[in-house]
Amino acid sequence: MAREIAPADALARQRAGAVLVDVRGADERALGMAAGALGVEREALERDPAAHLPDRAAEVLLICQSGRRSALAAETLEGLGYARVVSVAGGTAAWEAAGLPIARDGVDADFAERYSRQLRLPEVGLAGQQALQGARMLLLGAGGLGSPAAYYLAAAGVGHLRIADDDRVERSNLQRQILHTEADIGDRKVESAARALSALNPRTRIEPVAERVTSDNVERLLEGVDVVIDGADNFPVRYLLNDACVKLGKPLVYGAVLRFQGQVSVFDAGRHRGARPCYRCLFPEPPAAADAPNCSEAGVLGVLPGVIGLLQATEAIKLVLGIGEPLAGRMLHFDALAMRFRQTRLPPDPGCVVCAPGRPFPGYVDYEAFCAG
Repeated sequence: MAREIAPADALARQRAGAVLVDVRGADERALGMAAGALGVEREALERDPAAHLPDRAAEVLLICQSGRRSALAAETLEGLGYARVVSVAGGTAAWEAAGLPIARDGVDADFAERYSRQLRLPEVGLAGQQALQGARMLLLGAGGLGSPAAYYLAAAGVGHLRIADDDRVERSNLQRQILHTEADIGDRKVESAARALSALNPRTRIEPVAERVTSDNVERLLEGVDVVIDGADNFPVRYLLNDACVKLGKPLVYGAVLRFQGQVSVFDAGRHRGARPCYRCLFPEPPAAADAPNCSEAGVLGVLPGVIGLLQATEAIKLVLGIGEPLAGRMLHFDALAMRFRQTRLPPDPGCVVCAPGRPFPGYVDYEAFCAG
């Protein structure tokens, strides 16, 4: 086993002329590395050490995140003839904890610490986290679905979150709308949401819009956003949002709950005409009000919107990062009583009045009047 030395001793030896090499990946090093260290990923160093350390007699100090990778790399170098190589015990974590000098490549300490667990994911890394920081999302509704979705989107580091809702907080909301508290009763939901989310992550800009979504303002609300999350609780808004997202080419993350069941999907027909469905491929016409009870009428298990809202946040993050397989073309159903998920395939409707290839946009419908009738 390679010999280890404490971070303070490593710093002293570095200042005396030893070569300090950080063997972590580039994304890890960008978040902070021992000042003055040479950055060479372990695999590259072991593959061709002479390209980075031509003097086999020089004193070499290897450091990683916790000390494990550097210890293994030190053993490899010893086997290749490097006689004075040691590993820094505890790695960069111990180095920083000891208050020793750290260099960061354009990333501030708050960013590196706040998102450290996510940054360690190769599928995210520094580039992905910066993509989230630059993302703009629209969340329709600060209620049961919007509350968990907003919390986790802000926590994940989405840079700009526009939240539209014209309701005020009521006591009956608190059983499931976790953005709000007893002290917020009577306040506008978007204002309550802005306070809670800003306290969680001041790096995320919250843009509260205390408006009801209509055909007159829907395109303004979608302006400049990358992803739209549907947290609405009524069919007029749901259809209006779908039509606008198709017209403007925005991916729409859909969610709905009632009683003990919920569903999630991604409707991305605006960017993939003929290949992905929109909401109206599944439900061509909205139901009449008498046929569509909402949660205030039929009830809902309080934790159910939490499950569905978190799934919506997951899909929104995946869309920004371009990772995984989005739910486009699939509907995920959740039964809380049976604790069972199932999915159904959703093919695009070649005759859809909104998203069929080559079909001009038909214009917005007054869904409020349609559903009321």
